Amino acid sequence: MTRASISITPPNDAWIKSQIESEGFSSRSDVVNDLIRKARNEQDEILAIRAALIKGEESGTSRRTPDEIMQAVIERKRKNGTL
Repeated sequence: MTRASISITPPNDAWIKSQIESEGFSSRSDVVNDLIRKARNEQDEILAIRAALIKGEESGTSRRTPDEIMQAVIERKRKNGTL
């Protein structure tokens, strides 16, 4: 594992200490790595949403009604087990 030295402001240091005490983290490294992991996941979700929006814009205007679109989504979710 790579080691890094970082400077942390007093309020952030107090928050990290509180996370270790209340959330069951064993070290400052665990808290920082958890924050980075969450930020990476959030970034991945944003990129997926952005890609879906671009795909939707490129597909043009739908001729389906809102009810038809909702039914298609429901059917797709039932088929893939997410509903």
